[in-house]
Amino acid sequence: MTREEYLEKIDGAKRIVFFGGAGVSTESGIPDFRSTDGLYNTKYRYPPESILSAEFFRENTAEFYRFYFDKMICRDAKPNAAHKKLAEWESAGKLSAIVTQNIDGLHQAAGSRRVFELHGSVHRNRCVKCGKRYGLDDIMKSAPNVPLCDCGGVIKPDVVLYGEALNESTVNGAIGAIENADLLIVGGTSLVVYPAAGFIGFFRGGADNIIVINKTPIQGFKNQFNGSIGQLL
Repeated sequence: MTREEYLEKIDGAKRIVFFGGAGVSTESGIPDFRSTDGLYNTKYRYPPESILSAEFFRENTAEFYRFYFDKMICRDAKPNAAHKKLAEWESAGKLSAIVTQNIDGLHQAAGSRRVFELHGSVHRNRCVKCGKRYGLDDIMKSAPNVPLCDCGGVIKPDVVLYGEALNESTVNGAIGAIENADLLIVGGTSLVVYPAAGFIGFFRGGADNIIVINKTPIQGFKNQFNGSIGQLL
């Protein structure tokens, strides 16, 4: 399909759902995970896949936070053209929801309201002992050390680590939005992280109404725009 044909399909849709991954935020200066310069290809004392696990957080909390503060927090990042366009579509009544694997909160910063954050958010944190909640500014005061609650408990980011289950309410909301969409746009994701990647299987609109926007081809998708999201949106 040509760029014009993609745009024509988008113009004709009334209930768009956008399913996005790390590639949505790379133009905001946030690295993705699996590209050549992504987080999973940087050298660190431990593999990022190990650090970002629930077990590692429990057993090596200080090392977890050293990596987390250094690599996962990008406080200067601003919404880019893709975030802003999606918020514009929602405001116009064309886009019904965003389902994102990102934890950066940039969709909300751009003005989007119905956002299902499958993997949580760096902007929400809670004490593992008493449950008290903290914002990002609160825990950044302790960086690079482990943030502690007033009760003395360790504060954990509200992000889904390897070995943890997704939030049930978020999952149900995301699935419901995808089921009722008339056009599903998948952008900036390699579709290799499960169970999140499996959510597109709930789309009922057929393969001709799925558009994939990615820098590299994803096997199995006919309607695919190989480039950055900003180039198409």
